[in-house]
Amino acid sequence: MNRFKIVIIILTVLFCPARLLSQTKFFVSAQGKDSNPGTEAKPFGSILRALKEARNQKGKINLYFMGGTYRLDKPVVFTAEDSRPNGSTLTLTSYKKQKVIISSGAVLHLKWVPYKDGIWKASVDQSVQFDELLVNGQLQHMARYPNYDSSAHYLGGTAADVLSPERVARWQSPEGGYIHALHPSQWGDVHYQITGKDSKGELVLEGGWQNNRRMGMSEKYRFVENVFEELDTANEWYYDKKAKTLYYFPPVGLNLQTATFESPQLASLFEFRGTETKSVKNITVSDLIFTQTTRTFMQNKEPLLRSDWTIYRGGATIYEGAVNCSLVNCALVNLGGNAVFFSKYNRSCEISGCQISDVGASGVCFVGDPGAVRSPRFEYNEFVPIAEMDRTPGPKTNNYPKDCSVYNNLMFNLGLLEKQSAGVELSMCQSITVSHNTIYDVPRAGINVSEGTWGGHVIEYNDVFNTVKETGDHGAFNSWGRDRYWHPDKRILDSIVAAYPGLALLDVTRPIILRNNRFRCDHGWDIDLDDGSSNYIIYNNICLNGGIKLREGVNRVVENNIMINNTFHPHVWFKNSNDIFRHNIVGSGYLPIGISVWGKEVDYNVFPDSASLSEARGRGTDMHSVYMPEAFENPAEGDFRLKPNAAAFSVGFKNIAMDSFGVISPGLKALAKKVTYSNIVKPIQAAESETIDFLGAKVKKLTTLGERSATGMDGIRGILVIAVAPGRSQAFFQVNDVIMSLNNRPTNSLKELQEARMSVTGPSAEIIIFRNQHAYTERVNFDDHK
Repeated sequence: MNRFKIVIIILTVLFCPARLLSQTKFFVSAQGKDSNPGTEAKPFGSILRALKEARNQKGKINLYFMGGTYRLDKPVVFTAEDSRPNGSTLTLTSYKKQKVIISSGAVLHLKWVPYKDGIWKASVDQSVQFDELLVNGQLQHMARYPNYDSSAHYLGGTAADVLSPERVARWQSPEGGYIHALHPSQWGDVHYQITGKDSKGELVLEGGWQNNRRMGMSEKYRFVENVFEELDTANEWYYDKKAKTLYYFPPVGLNLQTATFESPQLASLFEFRGTETKSVKNITVSDLIFTQTTRTFMQNKEPLLRSDWTIYRGGATIYEGAVNCSLVNCALVNLGGNAVFFSKYNRSCEISGCQISDVGASGVCFVGDPGAVRSPRFEYNEFVPIAEMDRTPGPKTNNYPKDCSVYNNLMFNLGLLEKQSAGVELSMCQSITVSHNTIYDVPRAGINVSEGTWGGHVIEYNDVFNTVKETGDHGAFNSWGRDRYWHPDKRILDSIVAAYPGLALLDVTRPIILRNNRFRCDHGWDIDLDDGSSNYIIYNNICLNGGIKLREGVNRVVENNIMINNTFHPHVWFKNSNDIFRHNIVGSGYLPIGISVWGKEVDYNVFPDSASLSEARGRGTDMHSVYMPEAFENPAEGDFRLKPNAAAFSVGFKNIAMDSFGVISPGLKALAKKVTYSNIVKPIQAAESETIDFLGAKVKKLTTLGERSATGMDGIRGILVIAVAPGRSQAFFQVNDVIMSLNNRPTNSLKELQEARMSVTGPSAEIIIFRNQHAYTERVNFDDHK
């Protein structure tokens, strides 16, 4: 080799890596100009200008944002043109950790004059929409009834007379107002827009589609907003669209002349818009603050595969068709809808180190395309007949999120308006890792899995508490498994699973793993695997209050978990469920409902006393289990490691690490609220509820949250059928029926049931039975049941 070739090789080795690894920097400032070259001294004036310039560059690109507020009049959209090749990245970040705010809030230029009764008004000459109003960065309330009360249990205050004729008559022009309410069974919420009044003076409403199980609205838990006549207290406002006038009731001490008034204008701020074939690749957004987006509750219409949910495919940041894109160390606060939404095709994306708080709906959502699902059905009662069912396992297409991560994020004060929401929502996606997140103060579940499609999730090291604060019959972790095999009629469902046991695993093709989490729910279960949830591996979790519930499903392995002040709740299992419950510590005896076969194995567990262990053995389980008194190191401080020589070690229990739950970033740790620990109480052996024979069935008063959940009732009421004798009564009643009334008399106690029976003067009477989520009115002939 001659010297010339050697020189060429040396130059190539020395200079090519530097060229390939070179970085290009551009700077953006809210005070900059798009005609500038984008240098630190002369920055661009807009994000769009910086992105346009970056598209013309090779190698790694850094877009640095100078401190300030960047107000958007349209979303920033990333497409395949903004992608970087593998090994390269486009990074948008704050310069030297300066405070950078991305907002759709329009600053209002107002001249206030007194109106009356403490209310001021101002003409609005700008072309802006009014969905929310912030004053000095603080969210205000639309004029509402009842007035907002931060201490109220539901919806910031509710009143049953919201729609009373007397109140509605007070409203001269209520069109544009909203009725917000809980679902009648408190499974979520519904919202209606007032479009006017009819000839009778009654409201005309549009909406109610925000829950996939439409049953109208709660008659008790509801409120109205955006009605002028309800503007009567501090921090309320109303905008008259026709007169273009803003009315506001300022709090004492607010200087209207110097205060900053803002109104959000956009539902989303950053959008990643690609497809599987033209994806948006290798883009990182870090150290930015996203705030002030519009509410989206009236756009929440899309049903999710027989879950209770509908969804709005959007958020402050939206990812669709993104690959290896990240949202890192950002804050997403004061948002009207979802914070982060991964829609349809996404791969290897991550959100980490973020604070998500004070948002109208969910924190982070992963929702695939229903077109990727085989034999999909959407409403709770729909079912594809077996003969017509596609029995191919797994998805039809790749149009869903997969291999993504939600890591080390702090989420709180979520679902401020949309109660059917969660910290992390998973639907029609696969292999999502949810780890080291701290989630609290949410109206419903902290983490929700809407159905089994397509499994593979790893949910670990999360700290989830203060959950299910405004809804009912859920858990800190909540799931459904209403996959293609599932049928709403339990008898039919049992027959399907018995005849076709493999169907239950066609959608949840990979196990879902829950491990090393700390859950607390004071209004439901800590871990709630509801209708049909299958193929779960659950271990090393600390359940601080609500225990673990497994409704019907298959192939669940639950081991080495600790349940403080609660226990195991098996509900209406399949005879061939194949479930395993072992090496767990429970705080009281099991609370089964409708269990005839106890899965594959229920044994080697630890009970608090001999009575609860004996009760379990009396059912045929736990022949190798033990009991022991409290043996935790320091439960008052959350240390639930067992002391040496504890009896639990003899049946295979292993200590769980107590220092790895929740966020790991020092800044997020310092900000996060701490979970509370209740004193451990000694189990009380509950006396068996009184039962009586009624029309050939054994019945009792429905008394527990578990019985409510197992039956699907909207509350703890009615008479529960717990056994049915062979014969004619077996054709009339089914186990798990709830008798709601007899002869037009409510039956919420055994005494009321007996009194209702005595009120029947003829040979028959109408009886209302709740079964499979529906109330049925039938006529019972008492002569047939003598």
